[in-house]
Amino acid sequence: MATETDSSSDGVDWQSESTSVETGVRERIAERYRRYVREPIVIAWADRRTRVGIFILGVYALMAVVDVFGLYRDPEPSQAERLLAPFVNWTYPLGTTRSGVDLLALIIDSTPFILLMITAGGVWATSVAVVVGTVSGYKGGRVDSVIMGISDFFMAIPGLPLVIVLAITLSPKNPIFLGVVLTINYWAGLGRSIRSQVLSIREENYVEASRTMGTSTPRIIFKDIMPNLMPYVMVNFVLAARYTIFASVGLYFIGVLPYTGQNWGVTLNNAYHQGALFTDAALHWFLVPVIAIVGLSFGLILVSQGMDRIFNPRVRTRLTGESESVDEEANTTTTEVY
Repeated sequence: MATETDSSSDGVDWQSESTSVETGVRERIAERYRRYVREPIVIAWADRRTRVGIFILGVYALMAVVDVFGLYRDPEPSQAERLLAPFVNWTYPLGTTRSGVDLLALIIDSTPFILLMITAGGVWATSVAVVVGTVSGYKGGRVDSVIMGISDFFMAIPGLPLVIVLAITLSPKNPIFLGVVLTINYWAGLGRSIRSQVLSIREENYVEASRTMGTSTPRIIFKDIMPNLMPYVMVNFVLAARYTIFASVGLYFIGVLPYTGQNWGVTLNNAYHQGALFTDAALHWFLVPVIAIVGLSFGLILVSQGMDRIFNPRVRTRLTGESESVDEEANTTTTEVY
């Protein structure tokens, strides 16, 4: 009997331990969902600028999906009346070029290439700058001197001539590689700016406390320093992406980059050289890609402004607290009704 009692009690203990482990896992998942999914969505949606920016970027993402899955016609010559004005024939809502190519098809066909290029350029420039700036600013001493010396060397190289030489030499056709080439030395100035931010953050009391407790350098950088840098990093990510758009369009326009399929810069080049700026009938051919460029840049700026609210701890706590109080009031009201 004693043996049976012991075995049954062992079974109860094992089951209770298993239940507690599962409960702990569920609580951790719920906490991560609240912190990394629900709170950012609540904060972003509370800002009108962010909502507008997300909508604009969503339109471009939708165009990329439409092109990838072939849900809209491909741009081809003589597929419609030549120099058709916008909003006259809704089969071709943005009008056509001098050769009868659907302008909306041109814009949609270029969108995936553009999005991949600006993402690659922004990620490359900001990633290198964050690594260089945080390590240099936090470590100091000889490490700081060496890293800043390399950074100053790249800053001294004229950016546009370097990009033109690399573009002519390498003839980049892959959008990811092209984005890296266009921002090849953009990181240098941003890295120095991030270093100056880190120099002030590392003197804060909580950073000093972590260092006194023997916390490792990578943990201090990721847990204590990076959260304070994220608004600044996100804004500069958008600036790097905008720089990539303008640089690529400009180089395509002057014919430095190889014409690999459709691109907004190629469309501008063709429109300019075929007199779109000098005749009212063809002006829309030039304006449509310009509006596409400005719209994407504007959407990125609006979203970057909302990122400051997401990464700002005070704003995040206030907004999420307000949303939780609203939820509690709604639940209380529902309970009283029933």
